Parts: sequence; C-alpha cells; structure tokens
Amino acid sequence: MKPLTVADPQSKSQDSVANNIAILRELFPEVFNEGKVDFDVLKQMLGGSVAEPDEKYGLNWHGKRAARQLALTPSMGTLRPVLDDSVDWETTRNIVIEGDNLEVLKLLQKSYSGKVKLIYIDPPYNTGGDFVYKDDFRDSIGNYQRTIGDIDDTGNRLTTNSEAGGRFHTNWLNMMYPRLKLARNLLREDGIIAVSIDDHEFARLHEIMSEVFGEENSLVVFVWKRRTGAMDSVNNVSTDHEYIVCFSRTSISLAGEARTFEKYSNSDGDSRGDWIADNLSAAKPGGDTFYPIKDPQTGFEYWPPKGRFWPYSRETMARKIAENRIIFPGRKDGTPLLKRFKNEAKSIVQPVSSWINPNSMRDEQNGSVKSLTSGHTSEGTKIVKELFGEKIFVYAKPMSLITELLVQAGSSERDDIILDFFAGSGTTGHAVMALNAEVGNRRFILVQLPEPLNPSADDQKTAAEFCKTLGKPLNIAELTKERLRRAGKKVKAETPMFAGDIGFRVYKLDSSNIRPWDPKPDDLEGTVWNSVEHIKDGRTPDDILTELLLKLGLDLCVPIETKTIADKVVHSVGGGVLLVCLDEKITTKQVEELALGIVEWHKALAPAGDSQAVFRDSAFEDDIGKTNLTAILAQHGLTNVRSL
Repeated sequence: MKPLTVADPQSKSQDSVANNIAILRELFPEVFNEGKVDFDVLKQMLGGSVAEPDEKYGLNWHGKRAARQLALTPSMGTLRPVLDDSVDWETTRNIVIEGDNLEVLKLLQKSYSGKVKLIYIDPPYNTGGDFVYKDDFRDSIGNYQRTIGDIDDTGNRLTTNSEAGGRFHTNWLNMMYPRLKLARNLLREDGIIAVSIDDHEFARLHEIMSEVFGEENSLVVFVWKRRTGAMDSVNNVSTDHEYIVCFSRTSISLAGEARTFEKYSNSDGDSRGDWIADNLSAAKPGGDTFYPIKDPQTGFEYWPPKGRFWPYSRETMARKIAENRIIFPGRKDGTPLLKRFKNEAKSIVQPVSSWINPNSMRDEQNGSVKSLTSGHTSEGTKIVKELFGEKIFVYAKPMSLITELLVQAGSSERDDIILDFFAGSGTTGHAVMALNAEVGNRRFILVQLPEPLNPSADDQKTAAEFCKTLGKPLNIAELTKERLRRAGKKVKAETPMFAGDIGFRVYKLDSSNIRPWDPKPDDLEGTVWNSVEHIKDGRTPDDILTELLLKLGLDLCVPIETKTIADKVVHSVGGGVLLVCLDEKITTKQVEELALGIVEWHKALAPAGDSQAVFRDSAFEDDIGKTNLTAILAQHGLTNVRSL
C-alpha cells in the first residue's frame, strides 16, 4: 500500500508544465535530447512559424514571465465543504467556492478541464480604486489567508490599485493574465468566454485574450449600454457604455436567434411555397448591374432606384424574370421587387455587436440581424434591492445581460457548466436558475474572494451592516451566498411547477489536508511524532474525500454511496471508480472482513475501467494488517491501493 504524500503528483492540482511537455513529446519526439528540449531542432520543425526576437509583436510588461509561471505552478491547497452554508447539498449540482480565484482555478483543472460551456466574468475594471489580488506563487495559500485579512488599522484595503502606485496597468495585467490562462483550459471545444470591461483596460484586455485564446478565436466585442442617465464626464463626454469581449476555445459562432416567418404567405398559390416581396436593388455595383429591365406583361422598363444597382448580371436577371421571381409593379413609376421564398431564408437571426437598443438594426423584410436585448445596471440594482430590501450592491450586472450571453453561447443541455470566478453579487448564478425555470438544466460554478467589507466606508456600510444582521462575517462572499439563497426561493415562488435545481454546495479554499514534512531543528523528536498522522488535526472525512475528488480529477458533485462494512464506513465514488475508507481505527481482526466486503461491493458496482482504493494510513493497528488488506484486494483485481 503506497502512501499518498505531499510530494505525490496526486496530492497537487494539475501540473500544467508536465502536461505541456507530454503533449510536445507526443508531437515532436525528436526535439528531446536527454530529457531536455532542443529549441534549435524545434525551430527547424516549425519552419517559418517561429518569430524572431527583434520582430516579435505582442504586449509585454514587467512581471509577465512571473505571471505565466504563476499559472503553471500547481496548487497545494484544497476545498473544504461547508454544509451549513449550502442549500440542498445532497441533490444540487451547483457549486459556490469561497476563496482566491487563482488557486481555485488551479484546483478545478483536473476535474473540469475541457468541460465548461460558458465563462462569464466581471473583473475589477482598474479605475484607480479597484481591488487587485496580491499573488505570490511561492506561498499561494498563505498569501490568500493573509489577503482576506489584509487591511490596516482604519479598515482600508491594502490591495487597492492606485494610479499613484507607479505600476497601475502592470498590477492589473499580472492579476488577469494567469487567471485567463487557467480559464482557457476549462473551456469545452465549443466553449465561450465573455469578459465585461470598460475603457480603462479594454485595449490591454483584448490584447492578452488574443494571446491566450488566439486572435483567430476572437468572436466579437459587444458594446453594451449600461445606463440611460448622465454622469460625471471626461473631456465633456458622458460615458454610458461598457464592453463584453468574447472569445472561443476553437473557431465557432454565436447561436443567434431563431427566425420567425409570420410575414411569409402564398397569395398567388405558387407551387414553391410561401414567399415575401423583398428588396431587389443593391447599394454597390457588382459588375454590369446598371441596366433597364422589362416587364414581359406590360412592356414597361425599369431602372434601379437612384443611387442603387441591380444585384444580378443581365443573364441572371433574365433567368429570374423567366422563373417568375421578379414582381413588377404594373405601372411605370413603381419599383420591381424580388419574390423570396421561405425555404430559402436564413433560419438564424444574426446579432449585431451594438448591444444598445432592443429594436435597432432589425431588417423587417428578412430578419437577418438584431440587436441583443439587455437591461442596464439600474435593473441589476433593482433586483438586488428587491431580494435584500436594501441597496447591497449598487452596480450589479442585470440578469438579462447574463441570460442573453447564455443563449448566445448555445447553452441549454443538462451538463452545460457555467463558470463565473468573479462572482460578486451572484448575478450569474441567479440568471442560470431563472433561465433553467424556462428551458434547460444548466449548472453553475461561482468563485468569490471573501473580500472584507469596511463598515466605515460609504460604499460598503450598508453591505457590512447587512452581514451583521445575518450574523455572518463581513465580506462579499457571504452576500453572494445569501443572494443565491434568496434567488432560489424567488425562482421557485414565481415558477411553482419548476422542479429543477435551486440549490448549491459551498466550499472554502484552505491548505491541503495532508500534513507536509516540515522538520523543526529545535524539536526533531516532536516533528517525527507529529508526522505519524499524515492528516492535519481538525480535518473531517468530508474534507479528505473532497480533496481526493479534486486531486483525482472527479466532479465535486459526482454520486457518492456509503456502506458500512465490518463496522467501517466505506464510500463508493462514481459507481465504484474510487473506494474510500477513512475510519481512524482498523484492527488486524477486521482486515479480512473489510477487504472481502469491499471486493464484493466492487463486483456488484462493476465500474468501467480501473478502480482505486484509499485508506487512512494511521488507521491500521500494525503493518501486518495493512499488508494483508492490500494483498486480499490485489487478489481480486483491486491493485491500485493508496493510503494517506
């Protein structure tokens, strides 16, 4: 039975560097020389695709190399379940994680790589007073634990990114870059990421997203009208818009909107079906397209309207007339029209990039384009006030904005995962539940830092007081969870027939449950005795089981069955893919009954593929019992047995 230690790859989040090397070795085995990459050979293999250093184009800043390294450094942390904060723990497939989103994204890599349909984030806009994370790859979990208490004596956040700090854009880029790198790994092949931003960092955001996702996968930059009233202006212009930058994992398209065909009819009984009288002229010439056409019934001739042209050559136009595809007005001063049949029309309405007016840019004849529909920030503020009774969040995104993104991403299936790792007020989770009540069965994963609220600050006073009334810690993550609790009840009240998921599981980021080897020179004897138990004090079986799910790449909401065998609690995860017994005492006499009981249950479960069994190392009375249990399991095909 091999112990699972901190040094074991299975005790860490996904090692991106090792994965990249494995992929490179598979593609170009000849570039490896004694285990190292020969870049001269690699350049030869890539031919002219390698950029020369003095001609390289891109966005560079101080700390970019460290930011890239930060994304590649595995996390030594874990997530600990918080059942008391959760809703419908046993049945829900939604997840809310309280913690630093960089570490959380690392921890999600094994379980959710290539599985997320839509990522929407509304990160700090870097206006000079926004919160920017202080990342430290050398001590990521310790850094997080310091960050959530990182305030001075007056309650001011020490991590506010001030323009006077000298590294204004650099700090923001160093925060965003590794998070976007990790986010890309989580997207499905048909996945989409949408990022809200304003003018302060729009240009730099688009540049780093082009680098991370590939500029060929840039879908669109939506311009969203976020408010109707005026506000303080810059250069005598009141800015009322923001951007939503959309990229895909691979080259795909947005969903658009299904066409409606109410205006099509068949007044003349045409055998080709329903049709509409559509515009015949074109705005630009396409060759010999300015000429008169003749009505074969009346002999009247018609030229294109002033400043326009016919869309067809003379030969094609003659054929259209012969096929009865041109509708003549029957008088000299009229304009010919084109008979366009329903079965020839596009089935999809294309959205336009200006997300400003619900009715703008619509082509009434063929419905080819449409502006997407969304409310303003006032809608988001109103919804939050209705839920809480107070203005807890002033600039919350409107649910209609997220809903439209969900639709455009083509999200509808049961297994569609929606991720928001700057969850804030929880609008994304609320929108998913509300849209599911209409159609679909999506699930969400939200991540929010427990950013402290300052009761003395005017913009945080109301939120801080509300946390006090709830008896909760004064931080934003508590408000995110409370919003979702109230939102779920509201969705259920408004759609009583809806039997879908309105719950969520809560997890909190923490250090690993496995105790690291940390010798103290002044107390070596105490260090040795403390290391006998590999599990940290105060960690529960649920904590350990959650870490196993993450480190072995299983969904946090995977089905788990529990059975008592030889008076010991045994968990079957994913239909027997993982068998876990975390009881603290297993006597030598119990070993055979426990092992044979696990073997019998495993046969009944009949999982596809290999299974793994995990036990608490310190639980065994002696090494003989541990050896015997391992041998019995191996005799019956369970050869992958680990301890921790």
